[in-house]
Amino acid sequence: MADEPTQQDTSRDAAAVSLAERLVTAYHEAGHAVMALILGRQIHKITIAPGQLQTGGVRLGACQIQKRRGKGARDAMEDEILFLLAGMVAESQLTERYCAAGAAQDLAAVRRILRDCPGSERQLERLERRFLNKTEHLLSAQASVHAIELIAKQLLEHTTVSGRAAVHLFEIAQRKFGDD
Repeated sequence: MADEPTQQDTSRDAAAVSLAERLVTAYHEAGHAVMALILGRQIHKITIAPGQLQTGGVRLGACQIQKRRGKGARDAMEDEILFLLAGMVAESQLTERYCAAGAAQDLAAVRRILRDCPGSERQLERLERRFLNKTEHLLSAQASVHAIELIAKQLLEHTTVSGRAAVHLFEIAQRKFGDD
């Protein structure tokens, strides 16, 4: 799960996070949520409430996936990588650039997963790029872009969005734009 939080609060509360940071974080977490729904995974909740990671670091948001999977994964490793990359890709739809620093935990998790694959460093870099391209493709569909916008807007208004609400917003976007 990307950005898995603990229950502890941090000294950096929601009031201390700028509106720009909240907007970028909302897009990032909405990207994870939309990719999870595309892949048939169930969402518990999405939040842009700051919190502390189990590793001691700070996170600005989280997309919590339910433990059991929706559909059987075609390729569990690929699905996990697409989910992890989706935050950075969605964020870039807003900022027009990748922010590796903002997605550092996600990118580190992708690289840990890829380390277990056979191949040279160069082959693994190409594989990571291929997954990034696939993530960009899936999230560039009009329905996906609209779903990200809808979920991000709700996150900015309410800080936390339930999985059920995320599915509803995703379905609205799907109905509006259908399959691109």
